[in-house]
Amino acid sequence: MDFRRNTRHEEPEVSLIPLIDVVLVIIIFLMLTTTFSKVSGLQIDLPTAQAPAAQTQPNEIVVAITAAGEVLVNRVPVGAQGLEPLVAALANAAPKDGEPPVVVINADAKAAHQRVIDVMQAAQRAGLAHITFATQSPER
Repeated sequence: MDFRRNTRHEEPEVSLIPLIDVVLVIIIFLMLTTTFSKVSGLQIDLPTAQAPAAQTQPNEIVVAITAAGEVLVNRVPVGAQGLEPLVAALANAAPKDGEPPVVVINADAKAAHQRVIDVMQAAQRAGLAHITFATQSPER
């Protein structure tokens, strides 16, 4: 009896089907568990203008807001914090007759935004609808 086998060396085969199945399951899992967030941005292109200087000086109320949050109406400090003292100071600064004045808000770059909003609300309550902001041109 010859117990020797006639053995051939067969090359091992790699079956790709189970690998493809596993990859597809992972892809499906990732698709179901991924969350997408939509981030929207607002791009604003500010207009530039080179207009000649106004020939007539409009009636203005200059409101200055310092970095510390102090408010000055026509260079007179408003001592109390809050909205009502601002309304009273703006109403007193407005002329009683003639054209309604323009409120020019001159806020420090480090001033709190809430303080600027307070001035705008106070101007609205005082009946002053024309509001503008003072800016400075960048140095070249």
